[in-house]
Amino acid sequence: MATGSNIRTYFNGTWHAGDVAVMKAADHGMWLGSNVFDGARLANGLTPDLDKHCDRLNASAEALMVTPTVSPEEMVEIVKEGLEAYPKDAAVYIRPMYWALEGGMSAIVPKEGGGTGFAICLEEIPMAAPEDAASLTRTRFRRPMLEDAVVNAKAACLYPNNARMLAEARKKGFSNALVADALGNVAESATSNAFAVKDGEVFTPVPNGTFLAGITRARHIANLRADGVTVHECVMSFEDYHDADEVFLSGNMMKVTPVTGFDETSYQIGPITRRVREMYWDWAASAN
Repeated sequence: MATGSNIRTYFNGTWHAGDVAVMKAADHGMWLGSNVFDGARLANGLTPDLDKHCDRLNASAEALMVTPTVSPEEMVEIVKEGLEAYPKDAAVYIRPMYWALEGGMSAIVPKEGGGTGFAICLEEIPMAAPEDAASLTRTRFRRPMLEDAVVNAKAACLYPNNARMLAEARKKGFSNALVADALGNVAESATSNAFAVKDGEVFTPVPNGTFLAGITRARHIANLRADGVTVHECVMSFEDYHDADEVFLSGNMMKVTPVTGFDETSYQIGPITRRVREMYWDWAASAN
């Protein structure tokens, strides 16, 4: 099911109008879950870190034993070609994807040399307004470890667990969940990386192999440090978030999402959250 509108699909070497069927019933990715994807954005006429998202797609494929077939550089050029069909002021979600075509040992392991499916989906999805905020709660579901799941990849098979988190949060009246790792420390939200601000300094969970430390997350950290803000990547508890002056989420889809509540704790959308957003688009414009 499409999330956005005005969809274009790249498949079998060419761009197609609309949401095109790309997978067959017997494809390994269809029935055994060898699907990986990444997400980038066109917004304000810019495609920030598009090359890094394409590069991460290939790394994700390798983590699932799927052979990548398109170089990041080629992928960037294909995406740029597809985006030419959109208005310059359009907000577009850019989603390149791979999946294995054939199985190998007992069909479960992707077959070496068995072929790889590749597609790119472009969808118009508006960027959130600066005041569009999230509310967080806790969930009983946790992030897995590398020994349990392919947490070193942006893999479709990980997302049903995130869906359980979100469904639980929404049933409780919140829009998102703040999620623990196996040890009970905060890892991220159900959809994106999480930051807290206390006394003008910024804190975020240290990457520990249970969640993807996002490309946008890294960009925010670099921008904040360049602006003279102290950023700590450290072990964080739920109490650290309750005690924070500001909380915001970081992900490719909306870049910066302010948080106005975590269970019984309320926050204002503060100056650091606003500054992070401003610096991100300033950086994107200068990089372009």
